[in-house]
Amino acid sequence: MSPPAAAPATQVSTVKKPARWWRSWWRSLSPTRQDRFAALAPLAAVLMFLTAIAVSFWYLRTEEVEREKEALRRDVEYAQQRVRLRLLERQEQIMRLARDLSNQELERSEFVTRAESLISQYPELQAITWIDERRRIRATHAAPTVTSSQLRMNGEVVRAGDTADLFGLARDTLQPVYSQPTAANGDAMPLLQLQVPLAPEGKFGGVVLAEYSIDSLLRYGTPTEVLARYAVTLLDGSNHVLAGTPLPPRANGLLPWTTKANAYQVPVSPVGNGLVLRAQAWRTSLGMVGSGLFWLVGTLSVMTAWMLIATWRHTRRRMQAQQALIAETNFRRAMENSILTGMRALDLQGRITYVNAAFCQMTGWSEAELVGQLPPYSYWPEDEHETLHAKLREELSGKVAPGGFQVRVRRKNGNLFDARLYVSPLVDARGQQTGWMTSMTDITEPNRVREQLTASHERFTIVLEALDASVSVAPLGSQELLFANRLYRQWFGSQTAGHLQLVAQAGGLPMHRSDEASHDEDGLMGLPTDSLTSARAENAEIYLPDLGKWLEVRSRYLNWVDGRLAQMVIATDITPRRLAEEQAARQAERAQSVSRLITMGEMASSVAHELNQPLTAISNYCSGMISRIERNQITEEALLAALQKTAHQAQRAGQIIQRIRDFVKKSEPNRQLADVQEIVGEAVELAGIELRRHNVRLSHYVAARLPQVMADTILIEQVLINLMKNGAEAIANADRPPAQRSVELRVVPRQVEDQEVIEFTVQDTGRGLAPEVLAHLFEAFYSTKSEGMGIGLNLCRSIVESHQGRMHAENIYNGPEVTGCRFSFWLPLA
Repeated sequence: MSPPAAAPATQVSTVKKPARWWRSWWRSLSPTRQDRFAALAPLAAVLMFLTAIAVSFWYLRTEEVEREKEALRRDVEYAQQRVRLRLLERQEQIMRLARDLSNQELERSEFVTRAESLISQYPELQAITWIDERRRIRATHAAPTVTSSQLRMNGEVVRAGDTADLFGLARDTLQPVYSQPTAANGDAMPLLQLQVPLAPEGKFGGVVLAEYSIDSLLRYGTPTEVLARYAVTLLDGSNHVLAGTPLPPRANGLLPWTTKANAYQVPVSPVGNGLVLRAQAWRTSLGMVGSGLFWLVGTLSVMTAWMLIATWRHTRRRMQAQQALIAETNFRRAMENSILTGMRALDLQGRITYVNAAFCQMTGWSEAELVGQLPPYSYWPEDEHETLHAKLREELSGKVAPGGFQVRVRRKNGNLFDARLYVSPLVDARGQQTGWMTSMTDITEPNRVREQLTASHERFTIVLEALDASVSVAPLGSQELLFANRLYRQWFGSQTAGHLQLVAQAGGLPMHRSDEASHDEDGLMGLPTDSLTSARAENAEIYLPDLGKWLEVRSRYLNWVDGRLAQMVIATDITPRRLAEEQAARQAERAQSVSRLITMGEMASSVAHELNQPLTAISNYCSGMISRIERNQITEEALLAALQKTAHQAQRAGQIIQRIRDFVKKSEPNRQLADVQEIVGEAVELAGIELRRHNVRLSHYVAARLPQVMADTILIEQVLINLMKNGAEAIANADRPPAQRSVELRVVPRQVEDQEVIEFTVQDTGRGLAPEVLAHLFEAFYSTKSEGMGIGLNLCRSIVESHQGRMHAENIYNGPEVTGCRFSFWLPLA
């Protein structure tokens, strides 16, 4: 607080001394001289006042002109942004039209229709032309205002000139390019050309040429308030007027700024310097003759008041300047004390001449203890004096690197910390070096964080190197391999070929651009980066013949540390798992065949009984015919009827044997469109043998006009036969009376989880299933039969689920009593 208190006292002394000197000097003058000075005072005051008024008028006029220029510049830049936005909007529409042509989504007639729509909607568009890669016009449409000399015809080849040169530039760069318009001769209006290249499959396929009217672009692109306030024109690169009417040159006026109008011009992007927007302000200047008398009268009337006001204003400004100086000094001192970087100044001999509060806080020594010290300084560690002396000699000789250097600093309490010093020359106001300025920053915490990051990186690298999966990262659009762990290098080496092979077989984004693409064009332009990096990883299983392995490939897109979009691929060896799955599939097929053999073995006595009936009938028919032939008691018609019956019985026995043979030898699944009625009929034929053996009645109902299903008929028949056979055995074990010995099969359409399905239901009248049996009913090798293997229902569920269906079982209740069991499963429609 001492500097602010001392400053006013100093100021008072400097003000009082001139006042006493002036009074003593005035008293020393003679009365005549005092009168002369008193007479000259009004004249001097008038001259000074007129001079001040003239300077003020000139200054205000200059400020007014500057404000007008600033307003003109803002308005012109606003108009340029509006014209640029209109050009970019039209360019986006032309690029969309070119993209549809490149994708072969537009025919010639559709192109003309869209071009006509764009031209009629936007008056600045005068013509849109489709030019193929041989510079031949495929289709074109122009506005009625286009002159005949500027019209283009279908089939015409673009001749050499500005359009052909622009065509070559678009072909070489594969980027939209604008022409540099020039003032047209005659009645033809100047046109601005935009050529957008067509790139089907990455190859140049021609351009879409759009021609703009410069006049319409100025009229509709420039804001109306700007057109009303200025004379706006569009110029070419040679300052020739393309559109608009400029102001005529003005005659010289009394003032230098009235010779010409305020003007400002800017180039219009994306065209560049070839199209310049210029605006000229309409201003008038007041004459000095009319305003001079007013200023003269005003000057004479306010002279006295002005002198008093001027004196008062001068005194006030001086006091304000003094207060501002004090405030600025205090602010700079507070800012210096608040800075967290330690500052230290040395003279040319190495003596400390200044330290700030942060330096004292870092080291623990006060400013009085540090200022004036010569090396070795008190904050130097005792065991590093020689090293720090060498650093100080380099510092004083100016050999310190611009990036600074790291040292260890000792606090007053004996603790050490890491610091980084930056040294720069200390130059006074006359430009002479008086010493060296050093800034010191405490980097103990950054060093600790850096060491932890290094250790974390080492641990992360060790984990990745020890993984049993191949990990690789490569940027999109480049052949560089950013990261590869040990297993990747063992499988594919240190090149990107393995990474690209995994991506190509597993599916993903293109990893490199076409050779014909421009080096300045981003091959991933338009790619949604945020959605890619936030998407889930994609899995794919592929086989690599070179390695002889099955790999599970997972890929993910991520932002690399340098900002590039990269793809990480993780490949895991799943060859043992695939072999186990294949072996399990083969064993499942064998289990299905074994299950059918077991089923037919259990039904062997019933099958023998079923076959015995037609065989007995055949034997009886043959014995009867032999005896009647021997007695000559048979007619030809009776013999023919007996033979037909014999043949029918033989066919019946053969059908039974063939059906059993097909059912047993079935090994591999063969899914095809199947009729549900036929599947149920075959299953009922085979299962009916077993049900009749157990004296069980079978009834079945199949809904009419059921749609077909995509299924293996033999496997579905196997499921139905097993369920009906299990129902018959449950009824036999329950020892039900004949009236209650029935198995019912129903097939009806249903809707499950918004999906149309066919439901098969087998219902018996046995004792049902115990709760503990229901919990393990479909588990492999779980059976309630003493001679059962426990694979029948497990295979049934596996078969149904392989057809994308579901199977379940439930008891049927009549009040608290269990009256049977219901097995049901459904299959989706084909």
